[in-house]
Amino acid sequence: MTTHYLFTGGRVLDPHEGVLRDGLGVLVIDGRIVEIGTQIAPPQGTEVIALAGRTLMPGLIDCHVHVVAETLDLWGNMVAPASLGALRAARVMNEALSRGFTTLRDLGGADVGLVRGVNEGLIDGPRLIICGKGLTTTGGHADLRQRTDDRAGLFSDRVGSMGLIVDGVDNVRAACRKLIKEGADFIKVMANGGVSSPNDPIHSIQYSREEIAAMVEEAENAGLYVSAHVYTDRAIRRCVELGVHSLEHCNLIEHETARMAAKAGCIAVPTLVAYEALAIEGKQLGLGAAEFEKIDIVRDGGLKSLEIMAEAGLPMAFGSDLLGQLRKYHCMEFALLAKVLSPAEIIRSATIVGAKLCQLEGQIGEIVVGAFADLIVVDGDPLSDITLLGDDGAHMPLIMAQGQIHKSALA
Repeated sequence: MTTHYLFTGGRVLDPHEGVLRDGLGVLVIDGRIVEIGTQIAPPQGTEVIALAGRTLMPGLIDCHVHVVAETLDLWGNMVAPASLGALRAARVMNEALSRGFTTLRDLGGADVGLVRGVNEGLIDGPRLIICGKGLTTTGGHADLRQRTDDRAGLFSDRVGSMGLIVDGVDNVRAACRKLIKEGADFIKVMANGGVSSPNDPIHSIQYSREEIAAMVEEAENAGLYVSAHVYTDRAIRRCVELGVHSLEHCNLIEHETARMAAKAGCIAVPTLVAYEALAIEGKQLGLGAAEFEKIDIVRDGGLKSLEIMAEAGLPMAFGSDLLGQLRKYHCMEFALLAKVLSPAEIIRSATIVGAKLCQLEGQIGEIVVGAFADLIVVDGDPLSDITLLGDDGAHMPLIMAQGQIHKSALA
């Protein structure tokens, strides 16, 4: 199997500066970028890939996915056999890689088995950064039980489950320690109401300050951080005050809180396409008036939140948060972001900002010596036309993940 590749004749995209650099070759050996320059002498046996003026850029990073949510029937995902759940997740991951996403940050559901499946070559998919399960209060965002369902802790440890019901400071500490022991790269907390859960309005505040503070301490003790599902300004501010690092969604954030979050070094992960997709297909999916009311609240605030966060200097990572058959709208997020952000800003969100949130700076999200060879070739200049990153990878004739070619349609 070829493990040496030399890319020549293309334009290398620098996401830091938002420019294309001409005349550079990129040498890949055993899954890493080992040399970038104008006069590269490749080792014998190296496959030379002539780009003919195309753009070579870092693989994309989606910082908010749920790979176990293969269907929108969340209960069905939970009760499926673990082996079936893993196979379905592998298909979801393969689809994402075919769109140019070489790293996925999973916000609830994926386990260390899926991580190892990619690393051992059993799954042709992106690398996974995982939290294990999202922590939820009884009746919180990841508690899918109806009001009349009093079964306790139902299916919390199954592959298809995205959440773990945990109440109380001591139980929260124990749950965090268990998740970290099982390979979590960060801790996820449901700190606000949600759209897809039956019993919690969007504006409900979830978990006490003491419980969230305990999560933050346990994560920091392990060199990790806490990520929070939040929509409302009040919930976001509370999480920032308690030391939460990653702020998911943030649709209803206000200016002062955005500035506070930026000063604290937080990173936001807007996921506008999730609500756009639900608005498009909600009726066919059987959503009722209560769900649409929630969707409208967060959807209406989405674009405004981008403006507020950009103005405050709050870094934003690319996220999608699409479940089930709504995954087909994955690339629509680029078009939604483009209503407010420039192509360079969007590309930074899906590369270097995402790399920072995955705690893999210098290893993913940029083309530098020592980085993983996560690379995509684009027909054209995405800094001028961000739609080239859409259409499910149609404008990407080559996709490479960790030095392995996933797709090659170059002449």
